[in-house]
Amino acid sequence: MMYPEKLQSVVDDFAHITDRHERAEYLIEIADRFSEGSKVPTAISVRPHDEAHHVTFCESDAYVWAIDNPDGTLKFYFDVLNPQGLSAMAIAVILDETLSHQPLAQVAQVTTDIIFRIFGQEISMGKGQGLMGIVNMVKYEAEKRLKAV
Repeated sequence: MMYPEKLQSVVDDFAHITDRHERAEYLIEIADRFSEGSKVPTAISVRPHDEAHHVTFCESDAYVWAIDNPDGTLKFYFDVLNPQGLSAMAIAVILDETLSHQPLAQVAQVTTDIIFRIFGQEISMGKGQGLMGIVNMVKYEAEKRLKAV
């Protein structure tokens, strides 16, 4: 499976990390960038957020927004209500930095297996389901726009 170029680059970076602790450290570094551009601005939503943006099954209480860009692409924003939700914050940053402003058809083709490729095969079922839910919401937004065309 090939992903959009920026996302493939991230997946490739993680493919070279075999140590669990090194992987965790890298994910924490990524999660630290959450507030810099991935977190939903107050102009778009303030808490309590509309349930339509809520990711079901996410233990970290994540939300996803897709804002239409003039060029037909999307800008993704996220919120993670659990301050301990570093994995959800990390995937939010990764999805924003690699899929925002990308062709809708490419975003719609992303599969949830990226969760295992980024977080490792040993991720817990509960955490995995929540993170896959975030990926699915991003995919859904792209698919919805593609169907409307």
